[in-house]
Amino acid sequence: MKNPLRFKLFRILLYILLGAAAVIFLLDNLIMPWYVSSPETTVSSVINMKESDAIATLEQTGFEVVVSDTSFGLENPAGTIFLQTPEAGKVVKEGRTIYLFVSGGEKVLNVPELKGKSIVDAKFALERIGLKLGRVQRLSSSQPEDMIIDQEYAVNTPLKNGESVGVIVSAGRGRGSIVVPDLIGKSLLDARLILSDSSLVVGKVNEQPSATLLPNTVLDQYPSSGNKVNPGDAVDLFVTKPTNQNVPLDGGNN
Repeated sequence: MKNPLRFKLFRILLYILLGAAAVIFLLDNLIMPWYVSSPETTVSSVINMKESDAIATLEQTGFEVVVSDTSFGLENPAGTIFLQTPEAGKVVKEGRTIYLFVSGGEKVLNVPELKGKSIVDAKFALERIGLKLGRVQRLSSSQPEDMIIDQEYAVNTPLKNGESVGVIVSAGRGRGSIVVPDLIGKSLLDARLILSDSSLVVGKVNEQPSATLLPNTVLDQYPSSGNKVNPGDAVDLFVTKPTNQNVPLDGGNN
């Protein structure tokens, strides 16, 4: 019983040795000579190029190109190459694979829901995603005191990293003697006059593009109409952006 088993093991070992010898022969006589003798070329720099231009440049030089990843929060313009490997100037074999990494540009952050939160919770929610808590206004309302009842930007408004979001906090009942007028749909000029008649002033004016409304039309306001404020308080306005830069800021519809 022992002799057949030994013979079988001997045959297996022999096959292994013959296979290894064949691989070594191929490496020494075919693969390595071909690799060593294959032409070399210098890697071109494609940093800051658009992705399509970078791929075309490298492929024209005979390289294979793989786009590996897209990263956000970079200074490089979106869609351009910020890293390549092997790096520019390196001498490599023709046909080598070049890996490219694309910039996604500056990261865009969506404003979270802040209404109903406390100032502490809102500050934490904003800082957690890279935004800051902006101006805090207190207005009389029927909502619990110190609860956020309105916010400067609507939920999911895209902002850049580090930008601020102002909020309006309930001061409880019985504070403030002036009811904020409804300014939505008015021109910026009319809104100024209406606020002035109510002993109020225009606060921050935020411009937003609109393809349907006349320039300087009020789209939204903070605080909203119906809130009670004190004389001299400011009302922030969101207005349509003028299409003609020569139009004066107060030159909206009447």
